[in-house]
Amino acid sequence: MWRRRKTDEDTGENWLTTYSDMVTLLLCFFVLLYTFSTLDVQRFKSVIASFQGGSGILNGADTLMPEEINFEKIEDDLVSLKEILENYAMVSELEGEITISIEERGLIIRFMDRVLFDPGKADIKPESYDILNSIAEILNSEEFKDRLIKVEGHADTTPVDPADGFPTNWELSAIRATNVLRYLVEEKNIDGSRISCSGYSFYRPIAPNDTRENKAKNRRVDIVILNSIQEKTEP
Repeated sequence: MWRRRKTDEDTGENWLTTYSDMVTLLLCFFVLLYTFSTLDVQRFKSVIASFQGGSGILNGADTLMPEEINFEKIEDDLVSLKEILENYAMVSELEGEITISIEERGLIIRFMDRVLFDPGKADIKPESYDILNSIAEILNSEEFKDRLIKVEGHADTTPVDPADGFPTNWELSAIRATNVLRYLVEEKNIDGSRISCSGYSFYRPIAPNDTRENKAKNRRVDIVILNSIQEKTEP
């Protein structure tokens, strides 16, 4: 039987076929990388929707059901709350003393320096109760009553005076946060299961502790309204 002998031309064609396959695979790989790096809400929701009908997306005890994910609602809730609080700060002429911002963890209500406390003290100033009352009323409203809250105390690097009853800035920042939490829970009926507090001393500054002005920025109490993603990491 006559057989056709392989030629150099045949070998070249086989090489091109293998090369084209490799290029195609590389193209698919980079398309996947681009897709992951530019993941947006609509694409993510489309992927989630493809899992509907199953028992969940995650393995183990915790499942993430498609109906539980609503990125638009998360954003709208925080933006709405931010607008309400900003309007309150403007009407109350507190714009220079209270700042409201949306950050990675959620919405931050920041009380600067002496808004709530006198220097070196942890007792809430009597004139500050009206501010906390108004914020508690907003946080207890139907729209926001299920949001988790963290109260965080911060100090600067100036050593405290032991005569004030605090060995270090740790105790000062923690007790300030605790007193705000207790007032919101005990006097304003915020559910204790949705709120916690922490003291950070001077270890989470928002400005260098190198001038009086910057130190004043670091002496603060933050009320953080967590977004839904952060809520899932809370105990």
